[in-house]
Amino acid sequence: MFDETFVLYLGRHTLETALLVSAPILAVCLIVGIVVSLVQAVTSIKDMTLSTVPKLVAVGATGLFFGNWMLQLLMKFTVEIFNQIQMYGH
Repeated sequence: MFDETFVLYLGRHTLETALLVSAPILAVCLIVGIVVSLVQAVTSIKDMTLSTVPKLVAVGATGLFFGNWMLQLLMKFTVEIFNQIQMYGH
């Protein structure tokens, strides 16, 4: 069936794809979080919605901006996996 090299390749490739797909959203969320925390520290505002709403808006904008690239990456990964399974199935 599947040998150990294929399983290791599949696991590595899956983790790489997951990291690439999530990286833009995580990076933007981190940057917005740091900026909002700095603004809260400077202005002494402790409102929780002030940190949540900008992150939600930034994540939504990032999803719209990078969504096409993320979808293409996931589709490429899925087609590659299905081709590998089909190759091993015969």
